[in-house]
Amino acid sequence: MSRQPSSDALLEEVDQAFRTLPERYLGAERGFAACYHVRLGDVGRTWEVRLTERTARVRSGTTSCRPDVVIGTDARTWLRLRDGEISSAEAFRRRLIYARGEIDLAVGFEGRFRLPNGRPPLLRVHRLGLPGRTVSILTMGAGSDVLLLHGLGGAKSSFFETAAALAGAGHRVHALDFPGFGASSKPLTAPYTARWFAETVVEAMDALCIDRAHLVGNSMGGRVAIEVGLTAPDRVGGLALLCPAVAFVKRSLHPVVRVLRPEFGLLPHAIPRAAVAWRLWTLFADRDAIDPAVADLVVDEFRQTYRSAGARHAFLASGRNLYLDQPWGAKGFYARLSDLQAPALFVWGSHDRIIPAGFQKIVAEWLPGARQIVLDGCGHVPQVERAPEVNDLLTGFLEDCEQSLLPLAA
Repeated sequence: MSRQPSSDALLEEVDQAFRTLPERYLGAERGFAACYHVRLGDVGRTWEVRLTERTARVRSGTTSCRPDVVIGTDARTWLRLRDGEISSAEAFRRRLIYARGEIDLAVGFEGRFRLPNGRPPLLRVHRLGLPGRTVSILTMGAGSDVLLLHGLGGAKSSFFETAAALAGAGHRVHALDFPGFGASSKPLTAPYTARWFAETVVEAMDALCIDRAHLVGNSMGGRVAIEVGLTAPDRVGGLALLCPAVAFVKRSLHPVVRVLRPEFGLLPHAIPRAAVAWRLWTLFADRDAIDPAVADLVVDEFRQTYRSAGARHAFLASGRNLYLDQPWGAKGFYARLSDLQAPALFVWGSHDRIIPAGFQKIVAEWLPGARQIVLDGCGHVPQVERAPEVNDLLTGFLEDCEQSLLPLAA
């Protein structure tokens, strides 16, 4: 059966879009090499794209090249991506695209090519060289700056939907991988404390020429955002804290955790995929709210990262430091929290097994001016489990922060 003319025209347009990739290629860092397979299910075709430091080679069909990344979508979505009508992050948010393999390579693919008429890409993944470490950052959108800070064991991928939503609401969004996590470097001698991560955030802002930014942090990222607000208050507009890792009050395991050393992570070992998946699902209250494809992506990304001894060390050191954070005393976390100046929004999950929503009472005692919301039936990662609701909360909160900053800007 022959194709309909409209199908032939669509396929020719898609072919042309792939043929123009080499001339639109922006290049890559020294030594870069990656093989992509792009599958367009509705037309039943796959294209192979090989990128090096200076060249892009494209062919219809595949060779024996084992792909670093497989990207799947439909022909019309691919053309919209080519024309800059939609970003890959927005396409992911709408479940119009999926990826398998190295997630940073997948997300960064779009940013390696100019749009038609020489326009810059809608997003890019880039690396910042900071003293003693490098940081991988996804940047997209235009407007006031917002930094997205992930949780322990996570990466910037946990904020893809948030990044797309906030970029669409008029912000320039930067989702970063903390050193030790994701695609950032993993220095073995780093302290991996909240203070050190906060210094990293400020240094990243300096490198990006950002004077002031709003910070959105989940879990450990929320703790780091608070630390930035306490140590560099003039650099922070507003703080949106999603189940932040505040200091634990019940510390029965304190003696055991003090003895356990993160250096054990340097010993070669792997975690079975089933164990990672089980742990991931415990973060959510409503499993039906999570796209299984997204869960698979997160599990694969964690296992790939955790193969590195540096990543294992960073994970254990960061977790240990969070648990040992001193809650009380003149220099304890909660006494310091009372000095926080930036507008703060705390979002808790009623079914969070890691940072229970009951912490809102302690926060209210020490920071009574903070706005606090409990999401009923939500776990530890609300930006994933309750993405539409959380994105609306963040958009409204950041609008309020922008209004409060107007007199300062004047």
